[in-house]
Amino acid sequence: MHRLSRYLTLFLFGAIGLMAQNPHGEGFKINCSDCHNSGSWQVNLQNMKFDHASTGFELEGQHAAVACMDCHENLEFKKVGTQCVECHTDVHQMSVGDDCKRCHDSESWLVFNIPDLHEQNGFPLQGAHITLACIDCHDASNNLVWQRQGQECVDCHREDYQTASDPDHVASGFSIDCIQCHEPLSQQWGGDNFHYFFPLVLGHDGLDCMDCHTSPTYDQIQPICSTCHIDDYQSATNPNHLSSGFPTDCALCHNTNPGWAPASFENHDDDHFPIYSGTHRGTWSSCTECHTNTSNYNIFSCIDCHEHSDKSRMDKKHDDVGGYRYESNACYNCHPTGRE
Repeated sequence: MHRLSRYLTLFLFGAIGLMAQNPHGEGFKINCSDCHNSGSWQVNLQNMKFDHASTGFELEGQHAAVACMDCHENLEFKKVGTQCVECHTDVHQMSVGDDCKRCHDSESWLVFNIPDLHEQNGFPLQGAHITLACIDCHDASNNLVWQRQGQECVDCHREDYQTASDPDHVASGFSIDCIQCHEPLSQQWGGDNFHYFFPLVLGHDGLDCMDCHTSPTYDQIQPICSTCHIDDYQSATNPNHLSSGFPTDCALCHNTNPGWAPASFENHDDDHFPIYSGTHRGTWSSCTECHTNTSNYNIFSCIDCHEHSDKSRMDKKHDDVGGYRYESNACYNCHPTGRE
């Protein structure tokens, strides 16, 4: 009898131990009724009281629709990671890191912020780059492995550089820094933005490269007018630029319109005599009204225009001025700004 009592006691303790054992592991403190009911151990996600967000991992997007066991492979629910790569195979093989949330969200694997990602990595997708497929630059045996590419043009375009023939970039010794000639925002190598550092417009439009780059190796030339136009300057006769001492900075008088016209010397006011401002503004229509010797624009006349051509009138007006002479240089010495 004593032995039977002993066996019953052991059985009861064993049964109590089995009943008390939590299939979800030690330390799992959630009330059973939050997930289960008295009719079944089956979990009804719609009626479940347990808030998964309390674990620090909220069920959003596609995660809200999956069964518990799709992520929790056994009943010890704590034995699962919270990082994407702990559940999802890294198809990129760590080529873009392990932070899936940089590109994806819980709604879809599709990526909608590719331009932003490239800008964060220091290579904004501009111009022709924004229309390319990822694999056009990130070439690998697996189209989902995107090893980081270099950020210099030549890292992708070395073959374009080496095969260019018009002009031959290699023979010409061109820099491999493509943006010295090509505009990154352009959709093509040439086009409107080609040669953007020196716009080929108006008189420069339509020229052959060799019209300016006379060296077969396309040596760099200075972007100043006289580099190409010194012969035009020296041979100009109307007016004679050399004898008149005109500066070789053509842009002071000319723009890039074909034929050098129209020309205006806006610096005339600051460097010589105000004709675009003051009392002489709008009173002349041609340089030769004052510069009567077209072969030498250093020579000027103050006494040939209608207002000053009457010598007797000018003499009378200056009869009380000591040292007065009816002569152009004398006029200028007394009236350097054109005012009385």
